[in-house]
Amino acid sequence: MKSPQKGSSKTIENASQVIRLPQHVQEMEAWIKQSEKTAKEAESDQKSHIALLYCAKKANPLATAVLLAQQEGKEVHRVDLSMLVSKYPGETEKNIQRLFERAEREGWILFFEEADAIFGKRTNVRDAHDRYANIEVSYLKQKIEAYEGLIILSTNRKSNIDDAFLRRIQSVIRFPAT
Repeated sequence: MKSPQKGSSKTIENASQVIRLPQHVQEMEAWIKQSEKTAKEAESDQKSHIALLYCAKKANPLATAVLLAQQEGKEVHRVDLSMLVSKYPGETEKNIQRLFERAEREGWILFFEEADAIFGKRTNVRDAHDRYANIEVSYLKQKIEAYEGLIILSTNRKSNIDDAFLRRIQSVIRFPAT
């Protein structure tokens, strides 16, 4: 990972490596600390912090998420969409609901890989299957926005993310190739 500009990074030690965290990662860390403090004090419209880590194919945004979680005493939960999606009507939504309920109980940082595949630009609805898939993605987006925690999305194709969803993301961080 390239070092950010002088004075705009924080170093952390992980085993034998010293890693410089970009300013945006520090902002996510600060959000975690602030959200825990203000959650008890007042209700806020913005409950989640959504971060998009986009990078070359050889970069490892999951490692950054894990390091951030370790710094904050949290756990990263890597979301496996194949375990959420069901061929039976209504089951995908139930699985998504269960995931977010457990994530809030456990205080997880949720990590979604290949975000462009999930939150890609909208296509025309050709049949009932497309319409139902759009409903499932819309439900997932609602749950993400309502989640009281940090959500990290990763992709190597930022340009494929839906523009409307991209506007809801608070931190967009580019990772250089390693």
